[in-house]
Amino acid sequence: MNAPMPAVLKQHVIDPEICIRCNTCEATCPVAAITHDDRNYVVDAAKCNFCMACISPCPTGSIDNWRQVPGARPYTLDEQLLWDELPTELSADALAAAVAEAGGADPAAVADGADLSAPVPAPDPSGETPFNSAQWGAQVPPWSAAHPYTKLYGPKAPTTATVVGNVRVNEAGTENETHHIVLDFGAMPFPVLEGQSIAVIPPGVDAQGKPHFARQYSIASPRNGERPGYNNLSLTVKRVVADHQGRPVKGVASNYLCDLAVGATVQVIGPFGSSFLMPNHPRSNIVMICTGTGSAPMRGMTEWRRRLRQSGKFEGGKLMLFFGARTQAELPYFGPLMSLPKDFIDINLAFSRTPGAPKRYVQDLMRERAADLAALLKDGNTCFYVCGLKSMEEGVVLALRDIAEGAGLHWDTVGATLKAEGRLHLETY
Repeated sequence: MNAPMPAVLKQHVIDPEICIRCNTCEATCPVAAITHDDRNYVVDAAKCNFCMACISPCPTGSIDNWRQVPGARPYTLDEQLLWDELPTELSADALAAAVAEAGGADPAAVADGADLSAPVPAPDPSGETPFNSAQWGAQVPPWSAAHPYTKLYGPKAPTTATVVGNVRVNEAGTENETHHIVLDFGAMPFPVLEGQSIAVIPPGVDAQGKPHFARQYSIASPRNGERPGYNNLSLTVKRVVADHQGRPVKGVASNYLCDLAVGATVQVIGPFGSSFLMPNHPRSNIVMICTGTGSAPMRGMTEWRRRLRQSGKFEGGKLMLFFGARTQAELPYFGPLMSLPKDFIDINLAFSRTPGAPKRYVQDLMRERAADLAALLKDGNTCFYVCGLKSMEEGVVLALRDIAEGAGLHWDTVGATLKAEGRLHLETY
């Protein structure tokens, strides 16, 4: 149970001007205090226990904001969902008056700066703690990862990119239409690494007449560009035509991007991300587990390793891919994947909606390859990357736990080591 609200609450809030709606905070929060609508991410003051788990993973810093308010009258979820910017901080006198009006502490005590905040409530000791896959996700990069540049361009000063390619990368006629989009930044510096992301600002306004907020997309190309030597990058974008409940809805940014013609210009902010980065040291192993457009960062990592291999100057370790989709026809990049040499990458494909075949998910394939994954779990040079829908995350981490324990390893020790060393990364949405 949460403790009663203090007279003055340092309320956790999210800056809507900076937030790129990446869902990291909501996915990370262990008490489900963060929620969102189609516009804003917000924090429920009644649930937030100030554990700070959401702070480090946020790529923009939008999550690290606070406002002192009367404990009896914090900003409600409905109020926060309407924000276009954070409310102005109350002065000491205004806060004291607000507390008094709400029936809280003595205004003089508030104005004098007395500490009236409540301690962080202790977790409820009753009952068994449910498995929380998010707790095992690393918030630091592997030790050998290259230095990332982040937030070079912000929401109020985006840069412009030109579309130089837009092709469909799964079979025509399938429901989940997915595009590979190449953006060129011309003379504007935009250095990126595999695993980073950008945000695109769709033009126009929403139903309330407000400008659209930026939407985040993982980069699908390696650090030297989709076309090597050019200042460009690529994205993997699925056209959104339904929400998670299957109700018809037209995704603003995805449809905008999928419909762009070569030569069109796009407003871009970023780059973002400083932990979901690949290792660079020789003989490092990379295990990639993804579904759908979660393949974007995995494509970037694979292509960079392929180019290093061609140069003959890098001795890479094992590459292992677990890739899930509803059907083979919906799988992005299927053709290029099949052309990669088998001695370069170990590919495992799972399809959950193939007619006449049982449903298979990436965690099922992982369990089938338990012996190989157990050996990689024992190798301190192995990094694991998980990207895709939030619903896959728990099954994947549970599979890793079971594989570790089946090999005589203690998961609490292995999982903690993977997290501390930046070797297990979870990016789900």
